[in-house]
Amino acid sequence: STRTRVSFEVGMTQLGGHALFLSPTDLQIGRGETIADTARVLSRYVDGIMYRAFRRENVEELARNSTVPVINGLDDREHPCQIIADLFTIRERLGKLKGRKLAYVGDGNNVCNSLLLGSAIVGMHMVAACPPGYQPDAEILAQARRIAKETGSSLEVAPDPTEGVHGADVLYTDVWVSMGQEKEREERERLFRPYQVNRALLRAAKPDAVVMHCLPAHRGLEITDDVIDGPQSIVFDQAENRLHAQKAILARFLAGV
Repeated sequence: STRTRVSFEVGMTQLGGHALFLSPTDLQIGRGETIADTARVLSRYVDGIMYRAFRRENVEELARNSTVPVINGLDDREHPCQIIADLFTIRERLGKLKGRKLAYVGDGNNVCNSLLLGSAIVGMHMVAACPPGYQPDAEILAQARRIAKETGSSLEVAPDPTEGVHGADVLYTDVWVSMGQEKEREERERLFRPYQVNRALLRAAKPDAVVMHCLPAHRGLEITDDVIDGPQSIVFDQAENRLHAQKAILARFLAGV
């Protein structure tokens, strides 16, 4: 990802450290070496690992076998670093988090899952407006609702985007087709068309609502040009804040190294 890689590498440099990027072709995992062995070796060389993976199980295996901190850069179930930046951006723009309403519109993917957990932790109300069959992970939703009981948050999953965004302080969307779902593109684009974030949907939220997208955006699909480039969009502030959030994460986990 453009944002994940660049923000971590630049952030590490700005903190006085050095970042080393390893692509799949740089590793031996695809040629038979186990993730566990890779973790043991890298732990002897570096002070921390940011791992972006297709499967949650791979991140967990790397973390179990590493002796240095492992940061989840994204997996198929969650995108925690993104949501730390998102919550920072909402607080920066709206002044507080607790009691605010966030409406997520579109695919109940890893970003949606992490937004549910993040909203519950900080006491925000969230509605995930997703078509049937594309709703957020049931296990993560249950976990988030348990947290919400302690923080005063409320979490809903609804099929109607217009009802979902009613009274929302924040409208959030993401791509309809994620990595590995390319064969589903035609069907997904047909199903998600009513979930496009456009001027009509934005009018159903609060008049001063802000719009977010974790990027990359497919303009004309999940979001229109006039919304992402409009005065209520904070998408590029959100992208910038990935850098500041990653620096905070690195400082937290690498402190004292």
